[in-house]
Amino acid sequence: MMEKTVWIWNHYATNMIKDRAGRHYSFAENLRKRGYNPIIFCASTNHFSNENIDITNKKYRVDTVDNITFVIVKTPAYLGNAKKRLVNMISFYKNIFPVAKEYAKKYGKPDVILASSVHPLTLIAGIKIAKKFSIPCLCEVRDLWPESIVAYGGLKRTSLIAKMLYRGEKWIYKKADKLIFTMEGGSDYIIERGWNTQKGGPVDLKKVYHINNGVDREAFNDSQKFYQFEDEDLDNEQTFKVIYTGSIRLVNHVKTIVDAAQVVEKKAVSKIVFLIYGDGSDRKNLVAYCKENNISNVVFKGYVDKNKIPYVLSKSNLNIIHFEDNQIKKYGASLNKLFEYFASGKPTVSDCEFGYDLIKRYNSGIVVDHADAKQLAKTIIQFSEMPPHEYKHYCQNAIKAAADYDYQRLTEKLIELI
Repeated sequence: MMEKTVWIWNHYATNMIKDRAGRHYSFAENLRKRGYNPIIFCASTNHFSNENIDITNKKYRVDTVDNITFVIVKTPAYLGNAKKRLVNMISFYKNIFPVAKEYAKKYGKPDVILASSVHPLTLIAGIKIAKKFSIPCLCEVRDLWPESIVAYGGLKRTSLIAKMLYRGEKWIYKKADKLIFTMEGGSDYIIERGWNTQKGGPVDLKKVYHINNGVDREAFNDSQKFYQFEDEDLDNEQTFKVIYTGSIRLVNHVKTIVDAAQVVEKKAVSKIVFLIYGDGSDRKNLVAYCKENNISNVVFKGYVDKNKIPYVLSKSNLNIIHFEDNQIKKYGASLNKLFEYFASGKPTVSDCEFGYDLIKRYNSGIVVDHADAKQLAKTIIQFSEMPPHEYKHYCQNAIKAAADYDYQRLTEKLIELI
């Protein structure tokens, strides 16, 4: 077959250059293996750190990592989620038009564009440029804008800005040649908005698909072997290790996990220890809180490189997911860490039941919806006292889930749509 060129647009794929991992990096790797020519377009600013890629006086630069081409579009630096981030988004949108035109003139136009949110401007640009090139545009929705902002209280549903954003979202869903949602309930959302053709709306549900996030099991297992390190808490085989990985900000509500640890400690279950990997603005407060309240079974391990997470999770006895309850969880979730948890082959406890809940579907752990600290503690103790054969069953189910959501399989789904 002729080699098809696929442009993958993800404003925030910049961190993938350093991490050599992530959804679109894995897609690109697997597309290459199957004879495609994937090219990732991203911003010069890294949303996840203060590191920015120098473009000098040009509009863009081209880098190659593991034979994957990255086109890095010049965007202004910013910190946090303030107005400068909005300026950064608009800048990426405006700059990608001349960059796409220039790159296509130099290297040839693509056969298809896969434009991925988080923010919708990337999708709008993808649709417009695909039309100019007379090629299809697949729009990938990884976050519901503005529904997510409304759910977290950032916007009132009835506000003028929200109404404008909903109109823009509807336009995207109408114009996209195909829609890919990472959450399984994307069709449910469209139906609830009344945008599907059966309700007189412009969106044909036949063009709506679902491709979840997942895990590259081969890379996960390689990292587990190659990036081992000594750590007395991880290496202690006498303890039952409950592990959380991720950001530690107020929005993550990691304090609920700390409170659960305190309940466990009060029940004198001394062998259970909570290891929290990650960093964020709330970490110092929680460290101080543990000190003030004599909570000694929680250890804040700080930030670790992404490539060390597989080794950390290999030492886990139980992984923990905490998520703030909100109105969008019914559409499903596609949390990256969940698939790493699956790949670790260890059970997961979650205090939030999502629509299309994968932990429940695979019986790879226990989900206690709306769990408070006491309920969470009770479930953790239950796992620590579980008979070996029952515990092993959860572990086997986690491995089965990881196999089903391996990026090799997910890429096959993407190729069908391409």
